[in-house]
Amino acid sequence: MSKEYNHRDIEKKWQETWDKNNAYATGNKGAEKRYVLDMFPYPSGQGLHVGHPKGYIATDIYSRFLRIKGYDVLHPMGWDSFGLPAENYAIKTKIHPKETIRKAKIQYKDQIKSLSLSYDWDREITTSDPEYYRWTQWLFLELYKNGLAYKKEAKVNWCESCKTVLANEQVVDNACDRCKGEVIQKSQEQWFFKITEFADDLIKDLKELDWPESTKINQENWIGKSEGAELTFKVKDSNDVIKVFTTRPDTLFGATYMVLAPEHELIEKLKPSIRNWSFVEKYVKKAISKTELERLSDGKDKTGMVLDGVMAINPANNEEIPIFVADYVLSGYGTGAIMAVPAHDDRDREFAEKYDLPIIEVNDGEKLVSSGEFDGVAIEEAKKSITEKVGGIMKTTYRLRDWSVGRQRYWGAPIPIIYCDKCGEVPVPVSDLPVTLPDDVDFVPTGESPLKDSKTFHSVKCPKCDSDAERESDTLDTFVCSSWYFFRFTDPTNFEEFASKKAINDWMPVDMYVGGAEHTVLHLMYSRFITKALKRFGYIDFKEPFDTLRHQGMIIAEDGRKMSKSFNNIVNPDDVIDTYGSDTMRLYEMFMGPFKDSISWSTSNILGVRRFIEKVWRLQDYVTDSSSKELEILLHQTIKKTEEDIKTFKFNTAISSFMVFANKVEEEKKISKDDLKSFLKILSPFAPHITEEMWFALGETTSISKSDWPKYSEDKLSSGKVVIAIQINGKAREEIEINEDENQDSVIEKVKETDSMKKRLEGREIKKVIYVKGKIINIVLGS
Repeated sequence: MSKEYNHRDIEKKWQETWDKNNAYATGNKGAEKRYVLDMFPYPSGQGLHVGHPKGYIATDIYSRFLRIKGYDVLHPMGWDSFGLPAENYAIKTKIHPKETIRKAKIQYKDQIKSLSLSYDWDREITTSDPEYYRWTQWLFLELYKNGLAYKKEAKVNWCESCKTVLANEQVVDNACDRCKGEVIQKSQEQWFFKITEFADDLIKDLKELDWPESTKINQENWIGKSEGAELTFKVKDSNDVIKVFTTRPDTLFGATYMVLAPEHELIEKLKPSIRNWSFVEKYVKKAISKTELERLSDGKDKTGMVLDGVMAINPANNEEIPIFVADYVLSGYGTGAIMAVPAHDDRDREFAEKYDLPIIEVNDGEKLVSSGEFDGVAIEEAKKSITEKVGGIMKTTYRLRDWSVGRQRYWGAPIPIIYCDKCGEVPVPVSDLPVTLPDDVDFVPTGESPLKDSKTFHSVKCPKCDSDAERESDTLDTFVCSSWYFFRFTDPTNFEEFASKKAINDWMPVDMYVGGAEHTVLHLMYSRFITKALKRFGYIDFKEPFDTLRHQGMIIAEDGRKMSKSFNNIVNPDDVIDTYGSDTMRLYEMFMGPFKDSISWSTSNILGVRRFIEKVWRLQDYVTDSSSKELEILLHQTIKKTEEDIKTFKFNTAISSFMVFANKVEEEKKISKDDLKSFLKILSPFAPHITEEMWFALGETTSISKSDWPKYSEDKLSSGKVVIAIQINGKAREEIEINEDENQDSVIEKVKETDSMKKRLEGREIKKVIYVKGKIINIVLGS
């Protein structure tokens, strides 16, 4: 065998062998099953940079570990290929999106294979393939049939640049999450999925999941469940009333003004009584042009306009209080109106101080004050009793809004609805799916779907009455396609159903899911909703799609910025693999630091990992008949630690233990063949190429991945020796190695025999000895 490790030849040889043998195919018959899944990528023309594979490498290590432990592992890969990036590129280049996606998939797949990520490519799926989105459309029809998909006129988020509607979850920092362009709100007929119907279950079932706590908290906060009361305020000298929802009905006596959302229907109704109507009208028009996120921004100055000439009556004390319109109150949350209690709400206090409104304290933190007959009543008790007194009702509200799924763009799954003058909305028969995208369209966005102008797509016969009819021209949000793809991976070639019950029950829920935390309230929330809907429809028996979830931290550029073509700081994995090898890159990305942390790429640090690979290669030069006892102990400790670290995604500390072991072998320059094989087995999930090459060089004839994971012996986890600190009068002076089970008297005698301690103890009285077994011995001497 060559003295030098030639990664180019060795890695190419094994990649070709594994590909030819279909080494990662699912189907270890009779074995216990595990489903390990990545959030599948969007294949762009730029290809992967070194930050992209971090999560993929982690799931590959985990999958390889499970296989060598004897499990049947489903570890698939596919392409989330619908959406705006490909369509925008098509607009720019005049190349059809399906062609750019085809080329990008080839590039991505080649890059993934160069890292020997052990995917079962027989299960590959692409969401823009008609055979895939046929089932996305089927899913829409199931939701529609069961009352969970509907169309209505509503205020929607509109991206001026992309010319399409966005879901609330796709608006980030007042801008489109894709193009970062301005988002406005406008009224439009729009398709929605009724995710709000599952709000309670979406909160409750989080408790059962092994997910990062921050992700669970963020989902719960986004759903925003609030327990409180609906109270009614009369408008003075009018039959009109204002309903409010409050989580603090106990503060009703402290309500000193009211605020209506700019969209509130009562404002227009009260117009004849509002003396400053011209100013109010201008304020309302300006307010409703802002996005919800702009209006709720913590840092912005609170603005409002009093409705001069109209007053509300506080039902607790019958006092008249002014009514304002203000943009920080939203029509879609609660009732679109609030009772303002500035003494007990920072936002209300800020507004009250600005407009010189009364601020009345009505509780001392435990009991009510300045609250009439309720003075001295505990806060929780007062919530119910005050609500009852004023005729209110206890109620629950949510921040979560139904998922807006229609898009006025081309590159998405067509919505399978037909409009007939006689029959109205008619779902496309399942037997007619898929409704395929036409090619005769101009991709340039106009504010309406490009499908409207297709001559081949738009006109159709009504499935009910056979009259002339028209297809729905909006397409589905790409997140609809990715909200169920994990089901399709279990049965990707099924042409009769989205996936068979047997296949789903065999594999799901997903055992380990890995992806970015940026999908907390997008993909993850939507996937949970679809899973719960399918359970309600009777297709599945479980209620959550992903049992365990882990997020990877970003790999950022050496300059500390996000890797971006615009910053010219992208590190191409092809270059890294060519220079250092696939195994080196795999190990380095896992060794950089804790998996969940974001860390900068370092070319100098990757050199250290390459040197470790070369050291592993040299270990075969030290093979002898036996290993030292110390090396055997270290091996068993390393086996135990590696297993624990892989299970907990602490890959960096596992790799550290590999380095310690390799250093020990090089120091002793001897290791038995069996011990080296055991070491190669535990290293193989991390560095599959070098371990496979060395495995066969040691005389094996079948892949290391087909071997058994080595077992550690409890008897060999300890040498029986420990090093303890010797203290004199509380100050550390020296260390000494002793047997673990030695008693205090024996330890004292050993201490007295050491040369340095003889001098320190000579002629002095030992007044006291404190021995903490296996840790320290403190000898207290007389003066």
